[in-house]
Amino acid sequence: MKLHDLRPAEGSRKPRTRVGRGIAAGKGKTAGRGTKGQKARTGGTIQPWFEGGQTPIHIRVPKLRGFRNPFRVEYEIVNVGRINDLAETGILDAPELAAAADAAKAPAKAGKPAPVTITPDILAAVGLVRSLDKPLKVLGHGDVTRPLFVVADAFSKSATAKIESAGGTAHVLEFPSDAEPDDAAESATPIAAPAPARRAGAEKADKARDAARAGESDAAPAEPSGSDSEEGA
Repeated sequence: MKLHDLRPAEGSRKPRTRVGRGIAAGKGKTAGRGTKGQKARTGGTIQPWFEGGQTPIHIRVPKLRGFRNPFRVEYEIVNVGRINDLAETGILDAPELAAAADAAKAPAKAGKPAPVTITPDILAAVGLVRSLDKPLKVLGHGDVTRPLFVVADAFSKSATAKIESAGGTAHVLEFPSDAEPDDAAESATPIAAPAPARRAGAEKADKARDAARAGESDAAPAEPSGSDSEEGA
């Protein structure tokens, strides 16, 4: 064996492809890069996340900015100005009240107008509220020129002030909670409270009556003896 006979193991080494060394070499001219274009230029690499110019996925996906409050209440809203405008036209008046007002127009004009009752059902019927699935909140935009009795789930401070300043009432709907039996028991407590007192008073009265009867029975034999002694005297 001689030094010039030494060779690396078969397949252990692969010679580098020499490009741009003439057409006869097989990798001349464009050197295997095609014809022009971004990838034909030196340094013309494309990032793995590049999507050909369309909006990439890391831009299309919405970002988690802030948070969504799971306890937020979505209200159906209506302004007092809209309610007052319809109340002035008489559309919101109940049929019986409207008939009574038509029958006695002169007294109604002379006196103070009666409050118009406003409920979520009435507002939905006239189209001021789109749905009754959400709670109703009355806002304070607009003017109130006549007394209104408004029933809703919530009121803004300005709406309450305007309704009350016009002689009306803002009534908040209250729904029973899960502890309804306890609430019913608490509400019934003031009514049922006097019963034990009445029973205790009756027991005291019975005891006093029994004591009085016992005293009378003890004093009864003494009276005849006294009377006998007096008669003997």
